[in-house]
Amino acid sequence: MHCTDPTLAGYMPSEKYKVLTEEKKLGKAVCQRCFLLIHHQKALDVQVSKEEYRKIVSGIRAEKALVLLIVDLLDLPNSIVSDLLDLVGERKNIVVLGNKVDLLPGDSQNYLKRIKEQLFEYCVKEGIYTGNNIKDVNLVSAKTGYGIENLISSLQKSWKYKGDVYLVGTTNAGKSTLFNTLLESDYCKSKAPEAIGKATISPWPGTTLNLLKFPIINPTPYRMFKRLKRLRNDASQTENDLSKTELRHVNQLKRQGYLVGRVGRTFRSATPDNENGDMLRFEHEELSVGAELEESNGVPKHSDPAEFTDNELKYAHWLYDTPGIVKEDCVLNLLTEQELKMVVPTHSIVPRTFVLQPGMVLFLGALGRIDFLKGERACWLSVIASNHLPVHITSVEKADDIYNKHAGKTLLGVPIGGEERMKQFPPLIPKDIDLKGVGPDQAVADIKLSSAGWVAVTAQLDDELQFRVYTPAGTGSTVRSPPLLPHIVHIKGERIRKTPGYRTKKPEPLLVDKYSFSDGAVKAKLKKGKK
Repeated sequence: MHCTDPTLAGYMPSEKYKVLTEEKKLGKAVCQRCFLLIHHQKALDVQVSKEEYRKIVSGIRAEKALVLLIVDLLDLPNSIVSDLLDLVGERKNIVVLGNKVDLLPGDSQNYLKRIKEQLFEYCVKEGIYTGNNIKDVNLVSAKTGYGIENLISSLQKSWKYKGDVYLVGTTNAGKSTLFNTLLESDYCKSKAPEAIGKATISPWPGTTLNLLKFPIINPTPYRMFKRLKRLRNDASQTENDLSKTELRHVNQLKRQGYLVGRVGRTFRSATPDNENGDMLRFEHEELSVGAELEESNGVPKHSDPAEFTDNELKYAHWLYDTPGIVKEDCVLNLLTEQELKMVVPTHSIVPRTFVLQPGMVLFLGALGRIDFLKGERACWLSVIASNHLPVHITSVEKADDIYNKHAGKTLLGVPIGGEERMKQFPPLIPKDIDLKGVGPDQAVADIKLSSAGWVAVTAQLDDELQFRVYTPAGTGSTVRSPPLLPHIVHIKGERIRKTPGYRTKKPEPLLVDKYSFSDGAVKAKLKKGKK
């Protein structure tokens, strides 16, 4: 137990730690992470160093296991664990999950299929695909439930009950949220959420870190039949068929994401806590790093919790949540908790488009600066970033003064804390980028500003453009081509008079119960690789 770093296993708030130490009850207490899991079925993300991470994950090499690689689509390809095969072994079966798809605005009718294909191609470029190890690629939202039922059905048909399953990914990819969602789904034994205090901690050799886990349900033919029956019934329902509670939950999710799914339970243990229906209703937003323990002094109160018998767990297979690996060369590592809340998107992103002439500058907070130095004509810059992160347009001549005067203050928003904060913050370092326009209907590339977001550049055909891109200490400024949302320039309203900006336009959210690309291009490529 410790009270030093909330991102490390064994953390407890300092005031609780002090009281329990004085009362000599520390040995009976549980850490904040385990407390939230036991009492609220929620898991906090835990960060470890790259070296410690390798020690933990390398234990998978000797096991017959499936790896669920979760990738943050808002930070593609940087959130792909490029040395995954060195960690888990080249023969491991891998399912790639593109998470946070609900936050991305659809820029065309087939945008999901295109993103899925790009995700697979990036996995190939990063050296993860060996020809037959990637078994599937899925787009999901661990937060709104989009794609989760489809993922569960796929895992139960392909992997079945062959061995353990491991969630692997970087920090902020949504791994713990996915763990929580699967814990309350048909992928978990029906009694596990109630008995989680008895069946989550698994010590690993060579490390003091414990991995969270839950027992996977065996997808027998009878269970698959009952599950399919429930899914068909859910798929036949419209929003008008939902109960008031379910409809309120769906409407809440629709305010947070563009794509919304329903995650239900076919089998539940007969406990009073489970009499309120099958919809998943816990609040992911409550998973804050600073969440405090709610029971007396952090010592859990056990009120006859459900327990597994030895026979029930004798031949069980488990889903493990591994720690998130900290991304290197990432601007998020420079930010405080308050600043992260403004920079990391939690709601559907509304694109912001501006038309810039040569000699103009776009600030994304004080975390990124893009100077449009040369170009034959104007170009369009579409910002895909947190809606809370301010965008400011100025000229090259005024840009330095704007930054020096307003960095750390309201105009640029992030960082927060004025001159004192900026004294500790690294200076902006420039990098020159040259692009060539492909026409006004399609972006030529994305200029990624580390993990703070990106700017899609759209220009007239064959126009040669020169940009100078600044990021703190030069962290993570890259060009992504092809762009992730090439037609995003069209998701805008009318031009605002006497300004370079356009009115924002937000696509309508969708309620989607079932989605599959079973005959799509990615499946075809995967099958081709097996031959």
